[in-house]
Amino acid sequence: MVNTNTLAQLAEQLDLGSYLYLGKGIAKGGGRNLKSLLANAFEAVLGAVFLDAGYDAAYHYYLDRYRSLPAPLRDENFKGRLQQVAQERFGETPVYDSEGARVGNRREYTSVVFAGAEPLGTGHGASKQEAEQDAARAALESLVGSVKEMPAAKPARPRTRRAPRQKRETATAAAAQPASEAEVVPLHALPEPRSRQFGEPIE
Repeated sequence: MVNTNTLAQLAEQLDLGSYLYLGKGIAKGGGRNLKSLLANAFEAVLGAVFLDAGYDAAYHYYLDRYRSLPAPLRDENFKGRLQQVAQERFGETPVYDSEGARVGNRREYTSVVFAGAEPLGTGHGASKQEAEQDAARAALESLVGSVKEMPAAKPARPRTRRAPRQKRETATAAAAQPASEAEVVPLHALPEPRSRQFGEPIE
């Protein structure tokens, strides 16, 4: 429900792009249509509703807007999924080579993703991040076919530290042995002490 694409759609419904205060350069480069800026603008509006009317009002305002969308978009993390596939298949971490160029009155980015020396996919977008996500999506489609059928990454299982085998066996053997009892000598078995007479040789 809450991701960049969905929030950008909600901002477009309110035409928030035309109200953004931007510099001349980014405004001419299509900054009013950037999904990241539109999403931030809608979050600011939602924050204002929360401060002015409280949590319930902000919650219902967002929910009503969200339900009015024809088809809310998912914010796919193609880069994260590609990193998983590339490390499993090639033992490499994907590297992105991105460049921006001005096309008319806006700026467009092109990104090529590599795993080692081989290019895996090329993508385009209005921002560097969008171009890299598009390149990762193209790479996933060429490697695994459909990106929608990929399973989610399994969370790492925590490891428990085990004691060395030799120490465990020694500790087990020591615990199995009963404690040795001290030898008890009765008093009547001890020799009676005798005093030495004057001039008697020492034994």
